[in-house]
Amino acid sequence: MKEPLAYRLRPQSLDEVLGQTHILQDKGLLKRCINEKRLFSMIFFGPPGSGKTTVASILAKGVDLPLKEFNAVTGNKKDLDEIFSEAKIAGQLVLVVDEVHRLNKDKQDLLLPYVEDGKVIMIGLTTTNPYFSINPAIRSRCLLVEFKALSDEEMRLAITQALNHPKADLKEIILEDGVKDALVKMSNGDVRIALNTLEVLSIVYPSQTITTDELSTLHLSANQNFDSSDDGYYDALSAFQKSIRGSDVDGALYYLARLIIAEDLDSIERRLLVTAYEDIGLANPALVGRTIAAIDTARRVGFPEAIIPLGDIVIDLTLSPKSKSGVNAIAKAIQEVKNHPLPVPPYLRLTPVNMKDDDKYDYGRPDIWAKIQYLPDGVKDLPFYVPNESSPYENTLKHNLDELNKIKRTKDIKSLK
Repeated sequence: MKEPLAYRLRPQSLDEVLGQTHILQDKGLLKRCINEKRLFSMIFFGPPGSGKTTVASILAKGVDLPLKEFNAVTGNKKDLDEIFSEAKIAGQLVLVVDEVHRLNKDKQDLLLPYVEDGKVIMIGLTTTNPYFSINPAIRSRCLLVEFKALSDEEMRLAITQALNHPKADLKEIILEDGVKDALVKMSNGDVRIALNTLEVLSIVYPSQTITTDELSTLHLSANQNFDSSDDGYYDALSAFQKSIRGSDVDGALYYLARLIIAEDLDSIERRLLVTAYEDIGLANPALVGRTIAAIDTARRVGFPEAIIPLGDIVIDLTLSPKSKSGVNAIAKAIQEVKNHPLPVPPYLRLTPVNMKDDDKYDYGRPDIWAKIQYLPDGVKDLPFYVPNESSPYENTLKHNLDELNKIKRTKDIKSLK
């Protein structure tokens, strides 16, 4: 059986690798590793089809070490034991661990001593951000190397090279103007998708000119470059909230659309609720209730109709006045408590000991409650809440606060009585 086109055309040297110019300079680390015949444990992270597996294989061959491959999901303890035995015999080997972020603790415990003493040089491959997804014990023993999606220009070059490559066997197909650009757009930086689609076209339409109509008959959707478990998805969630915060309604709707495609309503719900409280907050408190109602409606009707209430509430949130005064206030208070934990004043304690009745908090005197000092002396003049005057509602809160600040608070409860 013939291997897929992307596999047959896999580069055999770092000079043949397209893209990744930021890590493949002549005097960069990876080329120096081959020149010096010395390799380090590394984690390659980046989107699919960006060359991680290819570069790992080239490095292993370049330093003249045996290469073994291990999948963190499907591989088992027996597979690792065999690899460790080979490492002891060879003295050293390169182990490429696919989906390294899925390596469970048992497998890590087996692997770590061999990585530690250098018998196994591990190159982990992942599409996720290693700072979030890789166990610190593994991460601390590896260099982190980021791979980036290929640019449109690099993708066009990959397609052109494939059409002219003797190993491609693309049955003399020709791409009509516009097909290459459509293929580049559809692949979204994943050269594997582009090349394997090209091979499918050569099989379905051999020895002829391929048009954009014929490309569309394959019914291939554009590569979204993420699902609900990988790093691109969390990037989209981040961009979603930042677009709402920045009052860019078109940007917010665009990223909502990307999240809807993944159909992860749980994550959309959490992000909308956090945004409503954190970014809009006291500038438009009623919008929190409308956000909850929209989410409840989306859950009741499900997809695809759920897009209607979700779209409405995102527009509402994006174009609303914004205020982070609430979240800033509680964050400031938490930081102060962490830095300077102070005791509660005796008259505010639940059961004050050895205190005269006149000095105790009086539950029956609401007329004096606003005159009592509630903060410990060390922070009594430190303001946590600073109003944001972006809305009529918070202006009302500011007016109330200004009036309350005119009152001189005291801890002398007796004098108030």
